[in-house]
Amino acid sequence: MSSGRTSTRLTSSLFIVTGVLLASYGAYDYYLSRRGQTLAQQKWTRNVPAAVHLFPSYKSGDPVARMRVLGMDNTLYVVEGTDLKDLRKGPGHMQGTALPGGRGICLIAGHRDTHFLFLQHVRAGDKVELTTGYGTFLYKVRSIGVVPPTDQASFRATNEALLRLITCYPFYFVGPAPNRLAIEAVLESPAKPFPAPLASIPGQ
Repeated sequence: MSSGRTSTRLTSSLFIVTGVLLASYGAYDYYLSRRGQTLAQQKWTRNVPAAVHLFPSYKSGDPVARMRVLGMDNTLYVVEGTDLKDLRKGPGHMQGTALPGGRGICLIAGHRDTHFLFLQHVRAGDKVELTTGYGTFLYKVRSIGVVPPTDQASFRATNEALLRLITCYPFYFVGPAPNRLAIEAVLESPAKPFPAPLASIPGQ
C-alpha cells in the first residue's frame, strides 16, 4: 500500500474519530442541560412560589425565576450564578446585577447551544416574562445586537429596570464563538424597590 493512500486513510479515520467525539460531547452536554433544568424545576416547585421576600437572596445554583418568551414554546428556570456548573443547570443570573423586577440591569447569561439556542428567534417587541417568588414581571425587547466579549454595556449605571440576555454568537460556530448576542428589554411594570445592585453603582 502506498504511503499516500495510508496517509489518506489515517486522515479519514482521524476525522471520523473527531466527529464521534464531538457528537458524544454535544450529546452529554445536552443531557446535562436537560437534567439541570429538571432539577431546577423540582426545586422551584418545592420552594420558590411560596417564598415571598421583600429583599430575597440566593445561593449559587438556586432557582431565581421561571422565564418564558410569550408566543414561543419555551419555559426555562433561571438559576443564580454564571459559573460553568451553574450554566449547566440553566440560564444564570449574574450575581451583583439587579434581581428580576428590580431597578438596574438584570443580567442573565446562557449557552447558545442548549438553553439559549431559542434566542436566535427573538425579535424586538417580543415580551419576556420572569416569574419569581415575589411577583411576575414582563419585559419588552427593545434592542438586539452583536457585541464583543469585552463589551461593558451590561454593567453600566442606569435608573431604568432592564433585562439583558447574553449568549455566545454566532449560534452555529465550531469552537469558542468570537462574539456575544445581547438582547435588552425594559420592564413594563413598576420596578421593585430593592437596594441598588453592585453592577449599577459607578466604579464597582
